[in-house]
Amino acid sequence: MKLANQQWIARLREEGPQCDAALAELRQLLLRRLQNTFRARPDLTGNFAEDMAQEALLKILKSLDTFEGRSQFTTWATTIAIRTAYSELRKRQWKDVSLEQVVADAGSLEPTSEDQALPEFESDRAELVDAMHDAIRNDLTAKQQEVLLAELAGVPLEEIARRTDSNRNAIYKLTHDARKRLKRSLEERGFSAEDWQAART
Repeated sequence: MKLANQQWIARLREEGPQCDAALAELRQLLLRRLQNTFRARPDLTGNFAEDMAQEALLKILKSLDTFEGRSQFTTWATTIAIRTAYSELRKRQWKDVSLEQVVADAGSLEPTSEDQALPEFESDRAELVDAMHDAIRNDLTAKQQEVLLAELAGVPLEEIARRTDSNRNAIYKLTHDARKRLKRSLEERGFSAEDWQAART
């Protein structure tokens, strides 16, 4: 029998057998959904899925007061579990990559094979890329350069924060300020934010 949202909340807030049973049921549900999500990656459907289901349970218990009932409780819980798993995968992706190497390799806006067939596009793009790198090099602080280039390379903010002994909020503010300054610098060079976005798509 499916539990209603409030039944889930009530059981998980109790102490004793009712709570233990609800946790066990929810854990199995999250495990099945994680395994289904990563069914194309057999290496992620075993211990990884088990660990993520357990970690998600802890987050769910801490976040019960934030559940607003706009969806089924199990849908909300599954979303937390999947986000937890993807966050862990992003961390693993960058685990053995130094931030210095990421920054050194970042910012390369090479044209796609389709773009290379359009000389006029390639020329405009090259001009924009030169202006962007010049702005990053000359108009941003060293710290802003480091975190912005890392972010542009796809490193999660949490990982940048860990590598720089900072926290997510501080890194978010740093990249936000860096983007604002970069946008202003590009505009002073005759480029719009739309030009930059178009160059990266």
